[in-house]
Amino acid sequence: MFALYYKHTAGVKDDVLSGLTVAFALVPEAVAFSFVAGVNPLIGLYGAFLMGLVTSLVGGRPGMISGATGSMAVVMVALVAQHGVEYLFATIVLTGIFQMIFGGLKFGKYIRMVPYPVMLGFVNGLAIIIFLAQMEHFQVKGADGVMHWLSGSPLFTMLGLVTLTMAIMFFLPKITRAIPAGLAAIITVSLIVIFGGLDTKTVADIADISGGFPSFHIPNVPFNFETLGIIVPYAAILAGVGLIESLLTMSVVDEMTDTRGQGNRVSIGQGLANSVNGFFGGMGGCAMIGQTMINVTSGGLRNLSGIAAALFLLVFIMFASDLIAMVPVAALVGLMFMVVIGTFEWGSFNLLNKIPKEDSFVGILVAGVTVFTDLAIAVIVGVIATALMFAWKQARHIHAISTTEGETKVYTVYGPLFFASAHHFNEMFDPASDPNDVVIDFTNSRVADHSAIEAIDTLAEKYTEAGKSLHLRHLSKECRLLLEKAGDLVEVNIQEDPNYRIADDKLAS
Repeated sequence: MFALYYKHTAGVKDDVLSGLTVAFALVPEAVAFSFVAGVNPLIGLYGAFLMGLVTSLVGGRPGMISGATGSMAVVMVALVAQHGVEYLFATIVLTGIFQMIFGGLKFGKYIRMVPYPVMLGFVNGLAIIIFLAQMEHFQVKGADGVMHWLSGSPLFTMLGLVTLTMAIMFFLPKITRAIPAGLAAIITVSLIVIFGGLDTKTVADIADISGGFPSFHIPNVPFNFETLGIIVPYAAILAGVGLIESLLTMSVVDEMTDTRGQGNRVSIGQGLANSVNGFFGGMGGCAMIGQTMINVTSGGLRNLSGIAAALFLLVFIMFASDLIAMVPVAALVGLMFMVVIGTFEWGSFNLLNKIPKEDSFVGILVAGVTVFTDLAIAVIVGVIATALMFAWKQARHIHAISTTEGETKVYTVYGPLFFASAHHFNEMFDPASDPNDVVIDFTNSRVADHSAIEAIDTLAEKYTEAGKSLHLRHLSKECRLLLEKAGDLVEVNIQEDPNYRIADDKLAS
């Protein structure tokens, strides 16, 4: 069920070292998102370990990294604050069940319907979020308990180490790819700080990451309908947010590696990982675009990289917390800054004057909503905006050309007739001024929905009230079945009439 076959042993080395690099980057992210959700940092670290391990073993997209994420943490915070962490664990179990049902029903394929401008906004929005999340590391709590920006020597030390990290990651791949640039940068900067005695923030200043192996634990909540009433809404939102971010991240990896992931398998893998989280004291999560970018660019293209990242993270927690505590935060910030640079679609600026303004607007809208609200809302808003603008553009295409055949006036309709074009359709005709015999020909049109049927019926009623004879040509069988007032006006031609279905509930009843 997962890809671990290698033609060359070099692939194993690339995946393992890439996994180690990702594990370093997972530590501050998991800790930070734990604080956002209002839970102990170990819960976030366990969440990252379990998400990464289970998704890589069962259903994960090769190269994609899953862990505790900010997009889900912001949903959890209210639940934890009001009901406690045990309700969070129960919610995560139910979240996983929802996601597995989604994948089992094969709904993952619908991610292909997300328009490219929405994808572009998603990527750029997450890049901005990752960048803004690093800003807290340039602050320190003062004696008054308020966070202040670094200044003077601490600021210059931080900036210098961040710049050095980014420089190593930029130039090292041009010299050798024997070791992932991110890992080399972390080790180099850490050694400089340790042996140089530099005074700068380290992982130890963020949180204590030492702990044991996560143990099985049934959420300590009452098993009744009241509990379900509390956790179901949160579980549904978390399942949606997690699936959207995971499936969109899968699409990004598809584009980067010129391969194709399986959305349904990814959905099931994410669901199983979240359910396991709930029973082992993790905060759950989904795919992480930042760590995925680190993994793919470091050569981690198979499931082993995700397994290695998860196992290295567990080793950090159980055996190497003292060593990891000495890693300077500046090295991890520099690593994430390079992720931001690699994630953000800089070419989108060049596209602003080359693509339709509607697409540019959607991309900017989705990025903005992602930053200021959350990913799920952003994607839904983007898809709706794209659909409405598409409908508006299609609505402008409908028109009619009138000709005269003796004393009969013939209107030939061009373009789709649906909810957005129905109003304009009725304005194209003049029952009061038309001759007594009128024909409307739908050969070059398509009646798409019930709004279109109503528009035809309304028009027929106007001609009837005006005492005119109206004939409707080349409508499909479904159109004739749905027409109420104009059904008797349709001219049936079995050989020439089109055959297509209409999006209308009446046909299904």
